[in-house]
Formats: sequence, structure tokens, C-alpha cells
Amino acid sequence: MAYLLALDQGTSSSRSIVFRDGAVVATAQQEFTQIFPQPGWVEHNPDELWQSQLATAREVLAKAGLKASDIAALGITNQRETTVVWERATGRPIFNAIVWQDRRTEALCQKLRTDGLADKIRAKTGLVLDPYFSATKLKWILDHVDGARARAARGELAFGTVDSWLAWNLTGGRVHVTDVSNAARTMLWNIHERCWDAELLAWLDIPAELLPEVHPSSHLFGMTNAEWLGGEVCIGGIAGDQQAALFGQACFQPGMAKNTYGTGCFMLLNTGSECASSNNGLISTAACEANGVHQYALEGSVFIGGAVVQWLRDGLKAIKQANEIEALAASVPDAGGVVFVPSFTGLGAPYWVPSAKGAMFGLSRGTTVAHIARAALESIAFQSAALLQAMQRDAAAPITELRVDGGACANSLLLQFQADLLGIPVVRPVVTETTALGAASLAGLAAGVYRGTDDLAAQWRVDRVFEPATDRDEATRRVQGWEHAVTQLRSGCAGEGGFVL
Repeated sequence: MAYLLALDQGTSSSRSIVFRDGAVVATAQQEFTQIFPQPGWVEHNPDELWQSQLATAREVLAKAGLKASDIAALGITNQRETTVVWERATGRPIFNAIVWQDRRTEALCQKLRTDGLADKIRAKTGLVLDPYFSATKLKWILDHVDGARARAARGELAFGTVDSWLAWNLTGGRVHVTDVSNAARTMLWNIHERCWDAELLAWLDIPAELLPEVHPSSHLFGMTNAEWLGGEVCIGGIAGDQQAALFGQACFQPGMAKNTYGTGCFMLLNTGSECASSNNGLISTAACEANGVHQYALEGSVFIGGAVVQWLRDGLKAIKQANEIEALAASVPDAGGVVFVPSFTGLGAPYWVPSAKGAMFGLSRGTTVAHIARAALESIAFQSAALLQAMQRDAAAPITELRVDGGACANSLLLQFQADLLGIPVVRPVVTETTALGAASLAGLAAGVYRGTDDLAAQWRVDRVFEPATDRDEATRRVQGWEHAVTQLRSGCAGEGGFVL
């Protein structure tokens, strides 16, 4: 079987992974700087994103003992919604990348809501009007960088999510592209008519000259410059990280669902060729497109998932390494009545409260750092349970299992608690790098390594199934306690024994 290379550009690190026959051959990872100019603002240096991704690609080829000529194709998967604007002539960014977590455009979103555009935008895009998505971030850059809007109208500037930025650099500026899964996250792409929408562009005063070409997720996008990897490599796949994970989890049929435990948590339910709408706080989005098949998904996004472990490490100094969290949390039988709502950058689905701050409830003199650590882990599962319950209310058929991936799914304590809350099996695959696997699989389809999705489904393997082990009444009581804490937070009252972080 041929080797495939995945470039996985995430929120906190850039990674590159070589796959063969669906198995990991080698991996390389590099963290990069998180920039917080003021509360609620999150930025990245676009050049650091590119250089760190290139460095890991070179490193992983060296680790695997491979040359560029050994790679059948590469796929790109990326943190979605993060917005980059650069000069076409020089390739230089005109501003830092504004990250998906950034909340600076809430006032603009509120104005658009007041203008009566929220329902119109949702009807076209499937998205909730929120700072999360790219469009208002792009408008902010055009409004705040001197001369940017005029230059954009003259065709001098290019906009893209991180996949576009990487593809531009990999090809030496020859291609300005994205795929349907990333375009669907910009709030400028009409997911029904499958095009950049003139009305959306007009409402946000964004020149069309900025926009990339949109292709299927599995597509021959172009060839990399030979200088980067020692030879040309075909770019055969591009997908936003969560749609790539859905694809990598072999969730090819309607009714199949996955949850990724990364910096945030992202749950997607394949709805097939139907662009299903949600009445329960979820969004509709385009899933990966391969072999000419259009697919859609319902999605729920948790803004702070694994990032709460980073906060325990870097902010609270409760642990030195992220992997210490499971042992610390397991040192107590439960959270001691503590409920932690880690809404550091607002509450995402299904609540959508952009102004929410983090809070803890149920603190007492007996509360220890171990109780807080356990409550932090449980918060990841509680937020994910809220997403699945919303999906089950929206879905035409019951969800019978949840496939999981991402860094935090190595934590068995978390996954068992998740299964207990949900009341359905939680399934961890052998290869948990499913975001990168999805990108590699898309590239493999484009390059002819795979004949179709049946080949990909056949190589997906189960590592462990976590069966529910808690009484359903007890699980319901726990979920109700979480929802009570969220209600208190939304009302602006931390409640007895709580404080706002």
C-alpha cells in the first residue's frame, strides 16, 4: 500500500502524520504561540502556523525514512473558521490570524441580529449568527487594517481559512483554494446552492475578490513546490478538522455520529444527502465531499474541551503535564459536589451564550485540587452529553453508539463517565488520529490509492467499547445538576458556593 501524508494544523499545535493502510507510520508535532491581545481575543501568527507545519512535515518524512516520491498524496486538515488575510503579490499576512475562539465581533453580530439578519443568514448557511464563524472576523480585519478594504476590492488581497493559507504556501501561491467543508464554516457560503452567496457578501460588505475557489474535499488541488519536501507531492485532500474526523471515523452512513475531544469538543451526526435543520441549538454544515457524493451533518461545538486541562496546567498550575489529569481526578471517588462550567470563551452549542464566563459551583472547605480536576474532566463529558441529547431530539432515528477520537479520548475515566451519562456505548478506535486519517483518506481517494469508502470502512478498527455502567436515574440526576449550573451561569448569578473565573 502507498504512503499518505496528513498535515494536521490544529489550534494549539501543528502535526504531520504518515499513514500506510490506515495505520500510523510516524508522527511529528510542534506547538506554537497563542496570542491573547485582550480578554476574549485569540490570535495566531500565520507565518508561525506555516513554518511549524512545514517543519513537522519534513520531520515526519525523516522519521519514517521516506522521500517525497514515496508519498502518493498529502491531505490538509485544519482548525476551522480561523481567518487569515494576505497579500497576493508577496504572500505576507496583513494581520494575525483571528482564531475560531475569538469573541471580538460579538457587537457586530448583535447589530446583525438587530437588523433582522440572523434567520436569513441561518437559512442560507445553516449557521447560528455568532463570532465563532469567519465572516465577521474577516469584516473586522477589513475595517481595522488601514487600506485593507480598498486593496481587497482591487483584488490585491486573499482571504482563507488555514487550509487555504497552507495550500497557498505549499504551492508557492499558484493555487487559492478551499473545500466545501471549510467554505461552509465561513458564514459566506450557501450550503444549499453550494456557492459564495452575493447577499451574504453584501450584508457583511466583503468583496468577492478575496475568496478562494471551492472544490470537493477529495480533489487534485495542485502540486507542492519541490523545495518544501525535497520533491513535488500532490495535494489530494482538504477538509476542516471535524468533518475530516467524521470521515476518518468511517461515519459514511446517515445516523452515524462521532465526537472529537480536542481543544474544544465537536460532535457531528451524518445526515446524508439531506441538509437537516436543528430546533435544538445545533448547526447544519457540509460534510466531506468525495467521489461526487454531497453529504451534510448536524454539528454541536463545545468551545472549551481539552483546553480546560491546559488551564489546569498553565493557569492553575495544578498539574505539570496534561497526562497527569486522569490520575489526579481518579484519586477521589467523585467531584465532591463541584460542578465546573469552563465557558472561558463563551458557551457554544446548544446554549450559544457568547458573553458567558467560566464558573465553579458547589465549593466547600473540603474541596481539593483533585475535586476540581475531576469536575474539569466531567465538564467535558457534560458538555458533550448536552450536544448528543440535542442531536437525539433532532434526529429522525436514534443514535446507537458514539465514536470518539482526539487527544483526550486516551483518558478512559473520561470516556467511561461519558458512556454513563449518555446511556449508549462509546467506541474508541485503534487509530485515534482520525482527523489526520480523514485527510489522508481523502487524499488517497483522489490519488487512486482507495477505490471508495468501502475500502476505508474495512480498515477501521475498534480498540475499546465503553458500555454504560450507571443507573439511568443517577445519570439523569447528574445531567440535571449540570443544567442547573448552566442556568445559574446564564442568569448571571454564580449561586451559593460558586465564583466566576
